[in-house]
Amino acid sequence: MRISWTKRAGFASLNALVLLGLMFPLLWMMTASLKSQIQILNPDNLFRFTPTFKNYVSVFQDYDYTKYIANSFVVGAASTLFALALGLPAAYAIAKFKMQVTSITILVAKILPGISYLVPWYVLYNKIGLIDSFPGLIMSHMVIGLPFIMWIMIPFFESFPREVEESSWIDGSSKIRTFYQMVLPVSLPGIITSSLLAFIFSWNNFMFSFILAGERTKTLPIAIYNFLGGASMDWGGLMAAACIITIPVIVIAMLAQKYVVSGLSAGAVKG
Repeated sequence: MRISWTKRAGFASLNALVLLGLMFPLLWMMTASLKSQIQILNPDNLFRFTPTFKNYVSVFQDYDYTKYIANSFVVGAASTLFALALGLPAAYAIAKFKMQVTSITILVAKILPGISYLVPWYVLYNKIGLIDSFPGLIMSHMVIGLPFIMWIMIPFFESFPREVEESSWIDGSSKIRTFYQMVLPVSLPGIITSSLLAFIFSWNNFMFSFILAGERTKTLPIAIYNFLGGASMDWGGLMAAACIITIPVIVIAMLAQKYVVSGLSAGAVKG
């Protein structure tokens, strides 16, 4: 069935309209980060302005954003690595031994709102001295990122042929060696997808850091409050800081796009 050029034009126009609606806030944020305060507040200067990088210089010189970037990266990378170390073997065990109750428990943990964890965490961390500490913040992010990784990886491990594993065991390979040398390499798209989602959650997380972090461990989403004043607001600096938070995630997602698409589609089909 051939589609007429009018229908194609209609589909293209609709796609362009949806794309514009999705991209306009990001485009406005990026252009505003290159404007002065006066240009931002003047609606006539939406696209006609002289770019300036003073806002980005101010972000790093006046607000010490290098520290907050390092904090966010440490917390995000460490929580993701720990979640992978625990989640991959756990997901494999659930997939191979058909632990339905455990699988449902993970799903419940995945859909629970993160704020339900905060009160017990705060009470516990306050008693054992983990408030404003990297171990405490990493553990809190890992507990939420762990169900992401396990829930995505279970379908991958369920689809791995049992015969291949059994032939490897007959040849003398241990189950642990088979898991690490045969199963994990084949499941690489799912591993990249789940770890990327866990890292993005940690990188963008505001609520946990707001309650459990302090001045020493403050991350980027919390540091953005530095631009909010009582009488005025530094819109240029705020937009530059928002770009600094957003752009690394976009770059990582674009570089890993092939794996993310194949990982999510494979997980959806196999699950």
